[in-house]
Amino acid sequence: MSKFYITTPIYYPSGDPHIGHCYTTVACDSIARYKRMQGFDVMFLTGTDEHGQKIEEKAKEQGITPKEYVDDKVAGFKKLWEYMNISYDRYIRTTDDYHVEAVQKIFKELYDRGYIYKGSYKGKYCTPCESFWTESQLDEKGCCPECHRPVKEAEEEAYFFKMSPFADRIEKLLTETDYLRPKTRAVELVNNFIKPGLEDLCVSRTSFTWGIPVTFDPKHVVYVWVDALSNYATALGFMNDHYSDYDKYWPADVHMVAKDIMRFHAIIWPAILMALDQPLPKHLAVHGWITFNGQKMSKSLGNVVDPFVLGERYGADAIRYHILREMALGADSSFSNEIMINRINSDLANGLGNLVSRTVAMADKYFGGTLPTDRDEGDVDKELIAAVEGLRAKVDVCVDETRLKNALEEIFTVVDRSNKYIDETEPWKLGKDESKKVRLASVLYNLLEAIRVISALLAPFMPTDMPKVWEQIGAKAEDVTYEAAGRFGVLPADVTVHKGAIIFPRIDVDKEIEELNAIIKNNEPKEEAAEPDFTPDELAAQITIDDFAKADLRVALVKSAEKVKKSKKLLCLQLDDGFGGRQVVSGIAPWYAPEDLVGKKVIIVANLAPAKLCGVESQGMILAADTPDGGAAVVFPDQSLPCGSKIR
Repeated sequence: MSKFYITTPIYYPSGDPHIGHCYTTVACDSIARYKRMQGFDVMFLTGTDEHGQKIEEKAKEQGITPKEYVDDKVAGFKKLWEYMNISYDRYIRTTDDYHVEAVQKIFKELYDRGYIYKGSYKGKYCTPCESFWTESQLDEKGCCPECHRPVKEAEEEAYFFKMSPFADRIEKLLTETDYLRPKTRAVELVNNFIKPGLEDLCVSRTSFTWGIPVTFDPKHVVYVWVDALSNYATALGFMNDHYSDYDKYWPADVHMVAKDIMRFHAIIWPAILMALDQPLPKHLAVHGWITFNGQKMSKSLGNVVDPFVLGERYGADAIRYHILREMALGADSSFSNEIMINRINSDLANGLGNLVSRTVAMADKYFGGTLPTDRDEGDVDKELIAAVEGLRAKVDVCVDETRLKNALEEIFTVVDRSNKYIDETEPWKLGKDESKKVRLASVLYNLLEAIRVISALLAPFMPTDMPKVWEQIGAKAEDVTYEAAGRFGVLPADVTVHKGAIIFPRIDVDKEIEELNAIIKNNEPKEEAAEPDFTPDELAAQITIDDFAKADLRVALVKSAEKVKKSKKLLCLQLDDGFGGRQVVSGIAPWYAPEDLVGKKVIIVANLAPAKLCGVESQGMILAADTPDGGAAVVFPDQSLPCGSKIR
């Protein structure tokens, strides 16, 4: 059995998934399903790329660990893939132990082979994209050329991967082979990155810790793109014992990625594989973005569309069909609710849905659902039959070339031809003449056969709804196989149809747009209430630096806290102050429960003379600020500061 290995990029879970994430995964799923239908032994890989500075920063903002943060986001991605009926065979997370082990071995192997060396990095870095850029690569505003957000100067000790030894081979890979799809992208990559001189790649960081440590220099973590790119091989067992599929499935038949990460997969990944003497993937398919009003769909830009909301209204298959039908390989696809609804109406409701409903309804009306076996073929049938018989070969070519929009166009050309056939043969007129019932049965049989082949070839793209079509036209599982989709005349002559619900009901565009706009408006972030007026107390009399130096402010950790029995305002806190511990009483009970403070670090006046409050001794005071509503807010320092640290 032939093998087929297809991968999505592993997604960076810095936010919740949205419809902009769906294209690559739905496209790869459709190809994987089609290849399985053809009889291939398929491995379909997807996953999440979970390391990097941005993840570390977002987790810190939420007061949780990076692992807790990515665990939550991964659950969201998996929920979306289940909802969109994604049939992946393997899901990799770059926090998986086996992947971590393999990446460390890959890094060490590249170092031992002389391709990685230690140096110092100084240049431009985009945190959201986790990308280094030279001055000449920045956009006209001096920002990241991919996301167009500000970059920052970065300087740190780092390891570098030698790229120049592979420049010529990579240029030939891009320009002289069909590795890159569409080929037009090759010129862009060669001119922007290879012709100016392929610069060595920074492959480690020391300014953050959320990453895979370099085994022989643990203060360094492996740069996220080396970590992420390696997943395509480690997920099969390369450099680890967790899986043993590498020799079976490698090299990958198709990596599919969006254009913003094209250079990493078209230049850096091949260079790493060349350095390791491993075979290169056969194809890299690069698609555009789903855009919203001309902008890339992005949570940070505030223009995301929730696929769960759309799917609940129209069904996951309608969403799958729309995004695949709208995007040509390599080009962007504009998204709007109106475009989507019009596409559903024109192709699915008026096109395929109408074809199925009319055909089944006429078979039910004129023959009680079961066609007679006699046939009367006419010349007009030949064109339809030829179109149906030739469809599978055309779809094969499009799928093999990762041109899924074109594959769907070919299928719906036959849908349109079938609807035209109804107009040409006028079965409603044949049904009124008893002498033409044999001819009517032939027309309806030809239509059912056309629907059978159309729906069989659509099933990889729309796996949920096509079985509903098969049930209505009386097709069994063996009637809709890949082999059967290449032949005409598979259904039994006396096929029985089963009239059912309309599979793709027509949508009232104006009403639907109004309702969607209401949902969108309701889901918009609510404006925060205006802050209450606040007039600070007058400043106290001036003091000298010597006066200030008398107050010894220190960082302390709250070990335990309890209410003072004789007071509604006081809490008694046991603190680790770095000097053996102390007890402090603070009047913050109206605003903080004891459990809210345990485990938090606070700032104390450590050299305040002891005093008794409600009979409980206090050895210092906790710093808190007045709030506009007359309350108090404890001042929490950076939680990474050691106990006893002096505040200056």
